[in-house]
Amino acid sequence: MAHRLVWDYILKFIIIGDASVGKSSLLVRLTEDRFLVDSDTTIGIEFGSQIVTLPKGERLKLQIWDTAGSEQFRSVWTAIVLTRQITRSYYKGAAGCLLVYDVTERETFNHVLSWLRDVREQADEHATIALVGNMADLPSTERSVTTEEGAALAQEHGQASVFMSI
Repeated sequence: MAHRLVWDYILKFIIIGDASVGKSSLLVRLTEDRFLVDSDTTIGIEFGSQIVTLPKGERLKLQIWDTAGSEQFRSVWTAIVLTRQITRSYYKGAAGCLLVYDVTERETFNHVLSWLRDVREQADEHATIALVGNMADLPSTERSVTTEEGAALAQEHGQASVFMSI
């Protein structure tokens, strides 16, 4: 007896960025459509999935991977000989990457180019990258990165830009 899959295609997306920019909250919003009130620091990798139906009826299963954003965990991973293989497996097969920064924390925006370099070195050359400015609902007096700066950086590097609040 043949079993029919609940989806037609699987696409993998990864969420990267500095610690505490909202990556885990974004994962929960995308996969469970709920607001994550409190979140512990991600250690390693967390996963979620969501099935989306396209207008023509095809069903996509989106696998979304969230990883530790802390430099502490990045450096621990890079200190291990097998890290390159682990890192490659994280990026391998990703159709897209959501690179998240916090518009209220300039330092997270300053690290975007380092994250972009990681993606370009590790991910498939055809992977779509979107820069995601989180906390975008806050007034300009509370922001340290303007919408224009985020959009300009994305455009300069050929990436899409999205601004949101989770």
